[in-house]
Amino acid sequence: MTRSFDSSVLPEARNLHVALVVSQYHRDVTDRLRQGALAGLKQAGTDEEDVEVVEVPGTFEIPLAARSAAESGRFNAIVCLGCVIKGDTAHFEFIASAVAHGITAASAETGVPMTFGVLTTNSLDEAMARTSVEDLTNDGPSNKGWEAAAAAIGLVDALTTLAIGSEVPAHLEPPEGG
Repeated sequence: MTRSFDSSVLPEARNLHVALVVSQYHRDVTDRLRQGALAGLKQAGTDEEDVEVVEVPGTFEIPLAARSAAESGRFNAIVCLGCVIKGDTAHFEFIASAVAHGITAASAETGVPMTFGVLTTNSLDEAMARTSVEDLTNDGPSNKGWEAAAAAIGLVDALTTLAIGSEVPAHLEPPEGG
């Protein structure tokens, strides 16, 4: 049986405990990513009190904070949100690559789903176009924060499905009291 992921149809996400790790750098963009992610989680049924927003100084700091959140045992998923805009130096490539690899490694090593809601764009205009907050109640199609939250929900759902018939990993179970 094949399952496909349609980000416009969110699985039920009640009792899901999620950390949003958000870069403060390019705040005009990351605030909109955060709005999109929160809207997607709310639409899927995640309670506001089950979402913790962790701000970090810049995008480079996201992987360590995401790993720490995962290792705390308090979250079923981590949504990583940031923005790196290309400039005239190689800095863009170093940061974008390090963050992508860091998030991937942290997720693989902890087993906690982490999604990559980090924009890597050529300009601020491109970043703003990918973070529309105009219609977050209609599938959030123009907000990459919404998409990152949808991917986190979908990944938790897929991993839970894979665990059926065996013991569900502790990090996919809602924390006690949740």
